[in-house]
Amino acid sequence: MRPPKQHPEKTKDEIASAEAQIVELSKRIEFYLTEYSVELLASKVKNREFVVPSYQRSFTWEADRKSRFIESLLLGLPIPFLFFWEMPDGRLEIVDGSQRLRTLEEFVHGDLRLGELESLTKLSNFTFSELPESRQRKVNNRSIRGIVLNEHADEQARFDLFERINTGSKIANQAEVRRGALAGDFMTLIIELANDPQFARLAPVSDKDAKERGREDLVTRFFAYGDGLQGYRDRPSEFLFDYVKSMNERVAADPALIPAYRNEFRRVMAFVDRVFPFGFRKTRTAKATPRARFEAISIGAMLALREVPALEGKQNIQVQDWLDSPEFKAVTGSDGANAVARLRERINFVHQLLLEN
Repeated sequence: MRPPKQHPEKTKDEIASAEAQIVELSKRIEFYLTEYSVELLASKVKNREFVVPSYQRSFTWEADRKSRFIESLLLGLPIPFLFFWEMPDGRLEIVDGSQRLRTLEEFVHGDLRLGELESLTKLSNFTFSELPESRQRKVNNRSIRGIVLNEHADEQARFDLFERINTGSKIANQAEVRRGALAGDFMTLIIELANDPQFARLAPVSDKDAKERGREDLVTRFFAYGDGLQGYRDRPSEFLFDYVKSMNERVAADPALIPAYRNEFRRVMAFVDRVFPFGFRKTRTAKATPRARFEAISIGAMLALREVPALEGKQNIQVQDWLDSPEFKAVTGSDGANAVARLRERINFVHQLLLEN
């Protein structure tokens, strides 16, 4: 068993810097508590008084999950907080709780018929209108608490909140949220390249990761890290979000950037296909693409080709020896993988070794 790592004692500057970061980021989260009746919530959803952000519109609960939620409501079990953002015009955008709210509306005002319930078995297959009027009133009178972020909570703060609340859930991951929240020509390019057959062969992912936009996340990292790590603060989700947002704006102003970025991506993928025996995989038969390994090889190759374009046609570039080396395994290990120093280390490792060829 390896002894625990020894970490040097934090300096006064490091402690002060950490405290300043807490103060700065927490300024983005100002909120107040509220409480709404089921009747009011269902009515507001029906009348489209809540704004559902695009990254939540495509995620729909299965029928049995809707039934379990309504059963919890009928049993009087605690319902998780709803999270809203108070827009400058006074409307409320749903930051988290879209599925719960839409399920309430579908049950109270729609035709949602409950499935087979686990506890309230005698209510299985009921609709709201089939409940006694007294029970309907009790359901409508039930209140659910909410947290409302004020208008100063910026887009990134809302994204962070949604992502943190839903960590490990089936609702949405970072790549899915970026896809919905940052619609634009550059995001369209990312989606296009994520489905490129050559890239799919070089960077295999599990069926689960494919459905959760795993390849889109890899393409986003390729471009974002390849364009430089200025402003990166060991928070990849925030860095990638800001990058895609800014690139959507850049390509809107200069559409010629789209073919330029597309061509560079395909050029690098062709180079990796020719030079690296297993693409981004560890072995020929591997069915997954380690993210740190992908970042090292793809961005290291991109930088090397930018610096020495002749590498593209050079024959007999030997990479297998250092791909199998303890040094490469160390720089692509998971320990501190998102730290900017580790990120630069693994990218530069491949970059320099390719230039030595």
